[in-house]
Amino acid sequence: MSLSIYTGNRVKPFYSGDTAAEVSQALMILLADTFALYLKTKSFHWHMAPTGFGIFQPLLDEQAEQILSITDVIAQRIRELGGTTLHSIGRIGRLQRLADNDADCLTPAEMLTELASDNRQLSSFLRSTRDVCDVHRDFETADYFETWIDEADGRTWFLVEAWRAHLRSIPTPAAALQMSMTVSERLMK
Repeated sequence: MSLSIYTGNRVKPFYSGDTAAEVSQALMILLADTFALYLKTKSFHWHMAPTGFGIFQPLLDEQAEQILSITDVIAQRIRELGGTTLHSIGRIGRLQRLADNDADCLTPAEMLTELASDNRQLSSFLRSTRDVCDVHRDFETADYFETWIDEADGRTWFLVEAWRAHLRSIPTPAAALQMSMTVSERLMK
């Protein structure tokens, strides 16, 4: 069931003005956060240090695509509600709640940690936007959020676990010494 009808070039919402405006505004801010996280994820993908390039770059590319995939749905929903979507990067900058990172040089650990934190924040923003939809009984819009929340939580988990797995794969000095002693012992036999 659609919540609006199209009349000429304009969308006429079925909701009252206040309800449509509040849900549209919450979605617009969420859309800005989504674009901000997409761009940061792509930026970190492009600037990954050689030590993490082959390991983490495919993960960040996949996550960026997943984030970008929800932007169209959010924007279309805003239009269905009679709202106006984003028109510029400047508007995204004014609305976004996630912090930008313009640092020239970050380690893979710093990038993954920041993206994990941002995805955790986005998950929180998704929950609060879903709550706005629920309050206004816009259950059609709210239905989208469970998948998006699961995806954001999944991205957070993958970022944390990918870094932990990477750390476990790097021998510590004590492990390297143990490994060399083991090799030496085998050679002596």
